Amino acid sequence: MRRVIRDDVGLPGLFQEGRSLADVTAPASAGALKAFLEAVVARGAAFDRELRVRATDREMAMFFSGMSEGDHLYVVAARSTASLARLHEELVLINNEQTNALRAALKELGLRQQRDASRDQHLYEDLSRLNNELATLQREMAKKNIELEQLNTLKNELLGMAAHDLRSPLGVIQNYSDFLEADAGPLLNDEHRAFISTIKRTSRFMLGLVDDLLDVTSIDAGRLTLDRQPCDLGRLLTDNVTLNRTLAARKTIAIDWSPPGLLLPSLPLDAGRIEQVLNNLIGNAMKFAAPGSRVVVSAASSADGVTISIADQGPGISPGDLMNLFKPFARATARGTAGEKSTGLGLAIVRKIVEAHGGRIWVESELGKGATFLFWLPITTPI
Repeated sequence: MRRVIRDDVGLPGLFQEGRSLADVTAPASAGALKAFLEAVVARGAAFDRELRVRATDREMAMFFSGMSEGDHLYVVAARSTASLARLHEELVLINNEQTNALRAALKELGLRQQRDASRDQHLYEDLSRLNNELATLQREMAKKNIELEQLNTLKNELLGMAAHDLRSPLGVIQNYSDFLEADAGPLLNDEHRAFISTIKRTSRFMLGLVDDLLDVTSIDAGRLTLDRQPCDLGRLLTDNVTLNRTLAARKTIAIDWSPPGLLLPSLPLDAGRIEQVLNNLIGNAMKFAAPGSRVVVSAASSADGVTISIADQGPGISPGDLMNLFKPFARATARGTAGEKSTGLGLAIVRKIVEAHGGRIWVESELGKGATFLFWLPITTPI
């Protein structure tokens, strides 16, 4: 690397001037690196090639694109294809803006030459000034992007530390309130028992919020790790529904689950994370379902994956809420039938977990007719 133009990756020592790409590439990707560079030289460009690189303490996958111009090779690396695409879009946008500005300036230059050849020098100076201003704006934009990324990283670190420090005392409050309710409840009057119940309910909600904040900050920082193992998805769904039926019984809600006639395939999954997805989606269905109603859990397999759906008989979701449903801190206008609170983070976390497995999630709903959340998981592990 003769020159590092921009480094937003934030891994110390990974990309430095004087190091070759071979130095930072894992041995397993040496052949892929050679093929990538040969493609750039032969065709002038190559896009979206995945290579494993050696970070400070681990190997990680990154996505590379490159182009050649004269004797120079330009290489761009990003942690995800989405980040690489965003960088390409920025470069294309900047290039289009430059092209449009130069085209307009050249058109103006031709008109002025026809009117007064003596003003050519002034036009050249104007064009140079505009080009210099554009270059300055590009540098400022790149600097601001780096600053925003640094601030976002700092925000995630602060949220993570705060949530981690709050988790232990909240757990103590919840455990002691459980103890007081179980052992001292018969000795207390109704008002004091109501106090303890409020402490339990509030501490449980705050502990859930802290857990969601820890998940969100880890995901935003790129630290969502999956322990994929072959998983019997049918058994996982059956066990999860059995557990949630106990919770649903408190609101006299029935959960229907009939395993499909054909066995579901074994998938490479992080079972704990998929259970987190199921608990959130089934929990939301119970939250908005009226007492005496039903929640229906179903699954269907296809040649390329498995689709799981959770349908409720609740109030449905408005079109305005549907647009922001999977964004962090999004709050639906509908309220839980028992006054349950929401952190506004659960569905954002669920989407990230499903997408990290190479799947996708979506919702189908109509006001007054309930909502159905569906997510699809691929049979093969994404590369």
